[in-house]
Amino acid sequence: MSKRIAAKHKLDRRMGQNIWGRPKSPVNKREYGPGQHGQRRKGKMSDFGTQLRAKQKLKGYYANITEKQFRRYYAEAIRLKGDSGENLVGLLERRLDAVVYRAKFAPTPFAARQFVNHGHVKVNGRRVNIPSFLVKPGDVIEVKDQSKQLLVLLESVGLAERDVPDYIEADHSKMVAKYTRVPSISEVPYPVQMEPNLVIEFYSR
Repeated sequence: MSKRIAAKHKLDRRMGQNIWGRPKSPVNKREYGPGQHGQRRKGKMSDFGTQLRAKQKLKGYYANITEKQFRRYYAEAIRLKGDSGENLVGLLERRLDAVVYRAKFAPTPFAARQFVNHGHVKVNGRRVNIPSFLVKPGDVIEVKDQSKQLLVLLESVGLAERDVPDYIEADHSKMVAKYTRVPSISEVPYPVQMEPNLVIEFYSR
């Protein structure tokens, strides 16, 4: 669905976790890492390695956003008041492609990025095709009228494997969603445990 479609399964294998909670993840069949020596890589990880892994996992979850973008989110997270890890997750969950994914308008974060890129989404009545666009509490996100019968959209809305979280109000009969508030980490439905505080430590070194 995006330029990194081949890499997303590698990330699952490398982390040994089903990052996106998808039924087709290779981790569901084999939890060890990829490659010839994947089954032997069980050594104790250093603090740096643990922090790097937490960063790769969180960054990879949001359709593998670029390192430059992710570092900008870190810089903004530490500038804001409050817990920097909470701030980082709050910023990531404000991304338009993340909101589109959470509202179940797309089956994966990768598909959500493509859905926004192709101009299928409007924010407060205006077309926005920038996946990294940050929505604000109260913003209304809707699918364009011409796109409401797309197969990928209809299939995603019908997926039973995940629910719309409490901080988004979605009306799938009209294909409209409202971003009500910035969530706390505990409210974000990650399939695996994310450790944003380790990400903050990684960049603070």
